[in-house]
Amino acid sequence: MTSTASRQPSNLFSQMNSNLVSIIIPVFNAEKYVAEAIHSVLSQTYKNTELICINDKSTDNSLSVLESFGKKIILVNNEDNYGTAESRNQGIRMARGEFIAFLDNDDIWENNKLEVQMNQFRSNPHLDISFSYMQCFISPELNEETHNLHYCPPEPIPGHIPSTILIKKTSFERVGYFDSRWKNGESVDWIFKAREAGLNFGEVDEVLVKRRIHETNKGVLDSSTSKSEYFRIIKESLNRRRK
Repeated sequence: MTSTASRQPSNLFSQMNSNLVSIIIPVFNAEKYVAEAIHSVLSQTYKNTELICINDKSTDNSLSVLESFGKKIILVNNEDNYGTAESRNQGIRMARGEFIAFLDNDDIWENNKLEVQMNQFRSNPHLDISFSYMQCFISPELNEETHNLHYCPPEPIPGHIPSTILIKKTSFERVGYFDSRWKNGESVDWIFKAREAGLNFGEVDEVLVKRRIHETNKGVLDSSTSKSEYFRIIKESLNRRRK
């Protein structure tokens, strides 16, 4: 079960607001980072937005941090831990916007992120989904010894991750929701399915997202599970294409 601090969710894609961007942040034990993520959304130069935060039964002080933003966010507080995929799906079901964007609870947007990508959609009406470049950075609280254990690409790289995505909601519906079977690879699986569905991909050749590298990144915490999932996801994608 979930409790909602604002309005109740709507499943009706027909209630979309023109050019409104619904931003979804799934939150789990991110008390150190989630405020900075939220501030990066609230400071966007593109203002026609709604921000939906899903607290997925965090056991730290994440809920208190989220509650401190009051009516600036739409807060859902899960009574059980459903995982990242289902938390994103909850936000999508609530979203009223014509566009959907995702932000991981530890990443940061540049303040022109949405404006740049919305301009890309305006210049290309056939575009379904926009990605951008990202710059990885080591979280400041890590000491030098821990810092050396984590790889951080020094140059900007293409970011095919949720935090860079801006997508038309109707295009998202063509692909379907995130598969909650996957603990760490749900976005990789979804991107494969989006390509298989023939979505028109675009990419902004500009860093619009800062990706935080820290000790509790999902893939870092459970790298063996991640590798196993990615192998299965690739195998399932190949099987679908053969049919």
